[in-house]
Formats: sequence, C-alpha cells, structure tokens
Amino acid sequence: MPTRLQPNLDFLRQAISLATRNVTSGNGGPFGAVVVHEGKVIAEGVNIVTLTNDPTAHGEVTAIRNACKVLNSFSLAGCALYSSCEPCPMCLAASHWARLDAVFFGASAEDAAKAGFDDAFLYAEFRKDAAQRVLPQAQYLRHEAWSSFAEWIASVNKNPY
Repeated sequence: MPTRLQPNLDFLRQAISLATRNVTSGNGGPFGAVVVHEGKVIAEGVNIVTLTNDPTAHGEVTAIRNACKVLNSFSLAGCALYSSCEPCPMCLAASHWARLDAVFFGASAEDAAKAGFDDAFLYAEFRKDAAQRVLPQAQYLRHEAWSSFAEWIASVNKNPY
C-alpha cells in the first residue's frame, strides 16, 4: 500500500481519465475516483449527481460505495482513494467514515472553484454557530431522541462502526 509520500500516480491518472470521460459522455461533472486495495483498483466512481438526481453522488462517494460493495464491508481500512480533485467537505467526511488509509488528489479546491464548483461557502458555514448558518437548524425533543442512543448502548446485536 502506498504511503502518503508514495502514491501510485497511475491510479491518479485513472481517476483523472474517468473525470474527463464523464464530462465528454455527458453523464455528469468533472470528478472521478478510484479505490485501491492491495495495489489493485477495486472500484471506480464518477460524479453522477445530475444523472441520478442525487446530490450525494459525487465521484468519491460513488467510488466508496462501490468499494464497500466489493469488499462487503463498511470499512475501507487498507485502501486508498485517488480522486481527480481535492475532495469536497462531504467527500472528505465520507473518506474518514470509510476509514481509508489515504486520499490522493489531482486538481485543487481552488481549481474546482474556477470551474464553478466552489465549496468555500461550506467551510465558512461550518465555522459558524448553528443559529448563524444560512440553512436554518434547530434542536427539539433531545431527551426523546436520546432513546435511540440508549437502545444502541444496551443492544447486544449492534455492529459498531
């Protein structure tokens, strides 16, 4: 498995090629990703947000979903993600939740912004208190909602993740 200092740039080129083909095919945005396990690509993903009307169907997320199916696991420990572009906040969070060992990317967030994919506002929103964010948020029924967590804690059938 390559370390953070030793990526296999052929895998990154594959992700970039997927992104370019996705645009030229008319299927979606300029984002592609591959997941590598034990030196082999086990899954690919491209941005299919507009094709599927799914705002979460970014290239990295689709690659992660596909890799989890291949490995029949919610954990991608032992895997690396190669993305044509620096992951957005959602994709970066998904990479953490998937327990990837590393993420390697080509284009920067600034490059994506120049093409109309600007995530800067999300980073700014996350730094604000919930009440100050553009998307209204409010908490209600906290004590009632806790019952789900209490059941989780007590469950002998849970599969921690």
